Amino acid sequence: MVYLLTLPFRILFGLVLLPFALVALPFALLLLPFLILRFVVKAAVALVVLPFVLFIGVIVCVALAIAFSLAILVPLLPFALLAFFVWAVVHAASRPAPTII
Repeated sequence: MVYLLTLPFRILFGLVLLPFALVALPFALLLLPFLILRFVVKAAVALVVLPFVLFIGVIVCVALAIAFSLAILVPLLPFALLAFFVWAVVHAASRPAPTII
């Protein structure tokens, strides 16, 4: 819908700016080596920085997994302690099993 609303302006600016774009094309070709150099430098920096970013991303994911696990398990800790105490009392109060010799 926005494209249809802005269509008259796009047509107007396209017709007005087309001659200027054709005149500027040779100057743009002069900038092409600098654009290629910019791309090469950005690619080199990305290849150097990418391993560090991935390493930090893995560390963050592990830390988030630990935090999420603790957030789920810590509220259940009182129930686990209660179950352990019940098991310890029952285990201590029960008679040992008879052994057959």
